[in-house]
Amino acid sequence: MEDAAEGILLAAERYNKSDPVNLGSDLEIFIKDLAELIGRLTGFKGKINWDRSKPDGQPRRKLDTNRAEREFGFKAKLDFEEGLKGTIEWYKKNWKVSNEKKDVSFNNNGML
Repeated sequence: MEDAAEGILLAAERYNKSDPVNLGSDLEIFIKDLAELIGRLTGFKGKINWDRSKPDGQPRRKLDTNRAEREFGFKAKLDFEEGLKGTIEWYKKNWKVSNEKKDVSFNNNGML
């Protein structure tokens, strides 16, 4: 979260172009590995099912963060897993707070 905030501030102060800029880690990760990592970090005990009828999906992901570094000096400091842990913890804390005032119910599949 701190990296994202720093990147946004640097961009607001130093970047005045319309070209998009990626803020984040430049780690390349397979989507399968990312889903499993999120599952592990969130304590998910279920099974991840992959839709094999749609094999043309993106098998891995890697942000090109060179423009952020070149244009306004941003480079993520946290490693990917640590940043993801922080994001998950922030979400858990804020999801609870934001939904205490709402009547939130889930169906049998865990969906809203």
